Amino acid sequence: MRVLTAAILTGLTMLAGCASPGFGLMSEPPKSPEPPPQAKAATAKPLPLTPSERRRQITATGYAVISIQPHSHPAQQRLLAIRASKLEAYRGLTEQVYGQYLDSSTTIADATIRSDRVRARVEGLIHGAEVVSITPVGNDTYETTLAIERDTMLELRAMYLEEMARYGR
Repeated sequence: MRVLTAAILTGLTMLAGCASPGFGLMSEPPKSPEPPPQAKAATAKPLPLTPSERRRQITATGYAVISIQPHSHPAQQRLLAIRASKLEAYRGLTEQVYGQYLDSSTTIADATIRSDRVRARVEGLIHGAEVVSITPVGNDTYETTLAIERDTMLELRAMYLEEMARYGR
């Protein structure tokens, strides 16, 4: 919806810039010169999401450090960091759609915690996610944000629950 609104506004701005007094579209020339339509379009900012639009999507963000990527070439390290941050964002979406499997145990002896272990596992299929942004953060990190429509998320969850019921899990 935002893209369509921005495209319509850009188109109207370009049409308004094409009007000239010689063709009867304007009764008199503008008093102050306007920047060319291309300049307006280049400086236009995306329209903010309305609360109802925000509720229609879920988002997840993943981060990865460049310098710890297993490659000697800096450009390849950056590409690996982008990929790792994207996978981390997919994991975040999967957690939101399907939840997490948690396994934990705590051992207590003599009123003292001897060991505390928590394991988390995520499993699921994400389909239809859109890359919102891939952005360098600082000098050594990439951030990737993904979004998925809430309707798609609900369909994925319903398919998962059907599959679980089919196999008696």
